[in-house]
Amino acid sequence: MGYSTITYEPRGAVALITLNRPERLNAWTPRMASEQANAIRTANDDESVGAIVMTGAGRGFCAGADMRDTFKKRLDGVDPGGDSEESGGMPPDVNWVELARESKPLVAAVNGAAVGIGMTMILPFDLIVASERAKFGMLFIRVGLVPELASTRLLVQRVGFGRASEMCLTGRLYDGAEANRMGLADRLTPPDELLDSAIELAEEIAANPAPQLRMIKSLLTENSVETDLRLVQRREHDLIRECWRSPEHHRAVDAFLARSG
Repeated sequence: MGYSTITYEPRGAVALITLNRPERLNAWTPRMASEQANAIRTANDDESVGAIVMTGAGRGFCAGADMRDTFKKRLDGVDPGGDSEESGGMPPDVNWVELARESKPLVAAVNGAAVGIGMTMILPFDLIVASERAKFGMLFIRVGLVPELASTRLLVQRVGFGRASEMCLTGRLYDGAEANRMGLADRLTPPDELLDSAIELAEEIAANPAPQLRMIKSLLTENSVETDLRLVQRREHDLIRECWRSPEHHRAVDAFLARSG
């Protein structure tokens, strides 16, 4: 697939995906979603890649959906995603939240504005690293819409019910420092250190066994709001038994014993 709205760059054990419409602050389109999904799948299929970083070119991360290429077209009776009415605006073959949660670890490096879908697209990511120049906003209410991409659950998980309510009901903007204080951004960096910091974090993650990384993501997805602790433990125990038989576990134990004499 040729990319016109993003770039894809392998950097050792990390795949770097960059939203690349800087003249429009990387405003989102269904074409961009298809290209992002393809790039994530490409990284997932590459055994040399252990983790993925996504950032934006220029001053913004993603300034929400492109008004002209998405909302205006829909108001004119044209589906901008081909047949995206039933999928909430995403291309029909892109289940974004499922893809993000089943993917290799994903780190967002938010360099500027991440508003609307520019914010909700990264809520299912594993970690969010924000520049001090980042801006976050759930602006849907400002354009007569409601949030999407499971963000009304994922945002509550990250920042709590009251703060999520404030963000969604006011549509106000929050800078990187405030996002970090409230738990939306997991790390805060100076602008010139953002990408290096995100890639370094991704490299640290990628150094761990790939099958177990995916297992842990699966457990966090299934168990984060599970109230049945017996079910939580059963899911963990099932995967622990699988790990006991894995070559990754065997190698780790042998290496530890060799080091300890």
